[in-house]
Amino acid sequence: MNSNVGMSATLKAVTATVKLVAAEEIMPRYMKVAHQHKSDGSLCTEADLAAQEALTRKLQAILNVPVIGEEMSAEQQQALLGDGLQTVWCIDPLDGTSNFVRGLPYFAISVALIRAGESVLGVVYDPVKDEVFAAERLRGAFLNSEKLAGRINTHSLRDALANVDMKRLDGKLAAQLASNPPYCSQRNFGASTLDWCYTAAGRYDLYLHGGQKLWDYAAGSLILLEAGGHMSSLDVDDFDQGKVWQRSVIAALDAKLFAEWKKWIRKHSDE
Repeated sequence: MNSNVGMSATLKAVTATVKLVAAEEIMPRYMKVAHQHKSDGSLCTEADLAAQEALTRKLQAILNVPVIGEEMSAEQQQALLGDGLQTVWCIDPLDGTSNFVRGLPYFAISVALIRAGESVLGVVYDPVKDEVFAAERLRGAFLNSEKLAGRINTHSLRDALANVDMKRLDGKLAAQLASNPPYCSQRNFGASTLDWCYTAAGRYDLYLHGGQKLWDYAAGSLILLEAGGHMSSLDVDDFDQGKVWQRSVIAALDAKLFAEWKKWIRKHSDE
């Protein structure tokens, strides 16, 4: 991370593109569109599809490489990523669709540029709060074009505020978190791309998720990393070596807190 480097022309262009798509395709449909269930049970709306199409077209005008979108089939996604060595855009056109449909103001658009399996650029935009979180590898993280300086609120696990998604955690760990959590309070609002960014900003002290898709973590993990944060998977210390299509997350902004959090989680997980 280089704290003296500003946003590049490419990052500025991607940021402008994401904000434009949100204004044209997402927000005019907020609480106004019908929805349907996909095969995995998640929701999809006209806003998801329209935003994905617009992002694909506009991002390829910035850099003409393949685009992996959440609303594609698994076969299409895997074919585009191939051996993982090529350059691709990876987008979640509307993360938090259930919130979007119900009028809960916690959803985002996420865009990442991936080269040789590594995220090198990421943008996550919350159109309700008009907050743009962005990062480039080795150039730092930004919030609304200013350097992102996350707050370290506590170095104590017992005093921490945690964001925990229980859905994909193993039974032993979920039971321990429910009955005897090591932190003081817990949140989860259903948009993992924003969860990463809130952790990077110090709004959450701890983060735990049992399994995210590529488009859930591609931009957000880079933003947290470039903000000075720390992360691993439940079973892999090097987060980037986790499974590409389904990756668990243990994360925190503060190094000491992260080490304690990871130790506690692994101690209380199934073998």
